[in-house]
Amino acid sequence: MDDFGKLLLGQVIGFASDPFDTPATEAARHERRGAILIHKGVIHDVGPADRLRAAHPQAQVVNYGNALISAGFVDAHVHYPQTGIIASWGKQLIDWLNTYTFPEEMRFADPDVAAQIAQTYFDLALANGTTSMCSFATIHPPSVNAFFEAALARGMRVAAGKTCMDRNGPEGLRDDARSAYDDSKALIERWHGKARLTYAITPRFSPTSTPEQLQALGALWAEHPDCLMQTHLSEQIPEIEWVRELFPEARDYLDTYERFGLIGERALFGHAIHLEARERDRLRESGAALVHCPTSNTFIGSGLFDMAGLKAEGQVVGLATDTGGGSSFSMLRTMAAAYEIGQLRGTALHPAQLWWLATAGSARAMHMQDHIGNIAPGMEADLVVIDLASTPAIAQRVARADDFWEALFPTIMMGDDRAVRAVWVNGREVVPG
Repeated sequence: MDDFGKLLLGQVIGFASDPFDTPATEAARHERRGAILIHKGVIHDVGPADRLRAAHPQAQVVNYGNALISAGFVDAHVHYPQTGIIASWGKQLIDWLNTYTFPEEMRFADPDVAAQIAQTYFDLALANGTTSMCSFATIHPPSVNAFFEAALARGMRVAAGKTCMDRNGPEGLRDDARSAYDDSKALIERWHGKARLTYAITPRFSPTSTPEQLQALGALWAEHPDCLMQTHLSEQIPEIEWVRELFPEARDYLDTYERFGLIGERALFGHAIHLEARERDRLRESGAALVHCPTSNTFIGSGLFDMAGLKAEGQVVGLATDTGGGSSFSMLRTMAAAYEIGQLRGTALHPAQLWWLATAGSARAMHMQDHIGNIAPGMEADLVVIDLASTPAIAQRVARADDFWEALFPTIMMGDDRAVRAVWVNGREVVPG
């Protein structure tokens, strides 16, 4: 039966374009009685259920009824080693790192700890419908190996890299310019391009890297330009002031990366809240991605990301949980927080814009838009199936909805892992419906 593929029935959502660039309801494609044909891990056909059933009569049918079939969620900025310290109380960025993050990351010198946390993280991510992510590891190469080994076993498309930091961290959690280069190069050779894996060169952020280390990582990226490069930028005001003290010659925070070649269209900058005009211009010109982490920004008091302004000026923007500075593994909760921050800045994001950010937008930020993040023929079959009436509170609201978007929005605002009915990775159901 599987030789003829599987035909998934339900409501289907995809995107023809960016809903920030064109009217949201025109950019999105919603099929009320839709179907998706998947075969050998790839989407082969999408459209009305009646047409696909007639065209593919021998396909195995999986009927999800009124549930919504979407591309799996894509989380463009996470720290899987912080899984165990998510929702820790009472700190802002620098104190958060010193009190919670650094002690926890030191444990990842033990490969068994790294392997156990990687498995836990992937279990939680998949249970919440997230099928791809870009993750920081720790300075320890085994932490990268553990993440990629777990992803490889599950058939997932992911990106990750060894976190590099050679100053302003505790003993036992610092490398140096040479080891950052050598370790990262060896990990690239082992993992980059294997199956569905992508390596991301990963300086933690400027305050924890000397100019020598940033220069070494810039050289490494120049040697491997098909890798991603991920780091942090302008998350909190005290952090920016610290950067000015550490790099007095730099024009601004972005310049601490730019002068070492750490900017380009395959770069992902987490947070990017407090940007200066020059930085915004340079980021747009370079094609780098900015990754909005709304639950983190509110949880540790960072500020309000300018989604409307940045998208209007042509920036590439993704969405992320920022586990574990972010307070949820759920991209539904992350969409809700992005909506709330948009409201505080005077812009009500449309449900189609929020859903696009959590799927196609984040895939674009990770340069994986040709593979994941949308439902269309030729895309890889990473899917999430969403129950749009997963709780009594959501169900009673949906019963009064006048259109699809009004029915979807309550799940964005109030949904959690109970809304995730099934998850497919590379054409295989990994969270059964």
